[in-house]
Amino acid sequence: MRRGAIVRATTRLLALALGGLLCAHALAQSDFPRKPIQVVVPYGPGGAVDVAVRIVAEHMGQSLGQPLVVLNRPGGNANIGPGVVLQSPSDGYTLLASSTATVVNPLVDPKLGWSRDSFQPIARMATSPSLFVVAPALGVRTLADFVALAKSKPGELTTPVTGFGSSQAVARESFTRLAGIRLLDVAYKGGTSFVPDLLGGRLAMSVSPLNVVLTMVKEGRLVALANTGLVRSPLLPDVPTLTELGYADAASNSWFGLHAPSGTPAPVVQKLSAALRAAMDDPKVRLQFVTAGTEPGYLDTAAFNTFIDQETVTARRYVATLPTTR
Repeated sequence: MRRGAIVRATTRLLALALGGLLCAHALAQSDFPRKPIQVVVPYGPGGAVDVAVRIVAEHMGQSLGQPLVVLNRPGGNANIGPGVVLQSPSDGYTLLASSTATVVNPLVDPKLGWSRDSFQPIARMATSPSLFVVAPALGVRTLADFVALAKSKPGELTTPVTGFGSSQAVARESFTRLAGIRLLDVAYKGGTSFVPDLLGGRLAMSVSPLNVVLTMVKEGRLVALANTGLVRSPLLPDVPTLTELGYADAASNSWFGLHAPSGTPAPVVQKLSAALRAAMDDPKVRLQFVTAGTEPGYLDTAAFNTFIDQETVTARRYVATLPTTR
């Protein structure tokens, strides 16, 4: 066979092989998912992010025809979970339960080795305010009382800290700076691990997601001093907002979403986003969110990406205010 014929034959074979690979790749995307999907939560069980993901997981699994398996990977200031996700292929089978920390943490610690651009937004599911809460034994009933007590005991009143990337951390740090007070940080892994110490009076104050402490406030086991949201919660209409109390710059809502490693195929992202939309459109799912003190707030991939851009601008301003010793 002449050289030219050999080249042409080889080219045809390569083209056929490449075409076969492309067809196989397209087929793999079109029949996604073919196995269970893991959703990594960077916090312990019972936390706000964990609760939100578990509410939608069952419905999404039914829509997709494969279960969503929630894996809690707390620790490392909520940085262990993202690392686990980034070690997985960009195929849609390992997702990150995302929140404010997904944006803020890489800005707080640029040495993490990942950033918001390491992940592909899928969709946002909901938002939620947090509450400034204290144990009744502390003896304060208003935020002004707490500020006065903190000023009389600088650096003595304790507060749980799971990192500085959550919306709760944003609200707490912004508030203490505005109020001119200093608290004593006590490290916890996240989730609800700090709650026993808070109820027992070993912690003075916490800024906690409303859906985590709502029942305890209603039962009188905790006292809510302020709401970090822009408006009062209908579940706790007597609790004033930080804005009402003169701390508008400390107001900060949590948000909950899903991200995948960057490079995840667009058709896979679209299927996951559509499944989350279907879950958030279900009245039963929405009721579960509302009952837990969380506001359903679905954003599709494009809108969620724009939202992340806005969050990044806010996060940069917040991180610039943190002491360099942290």
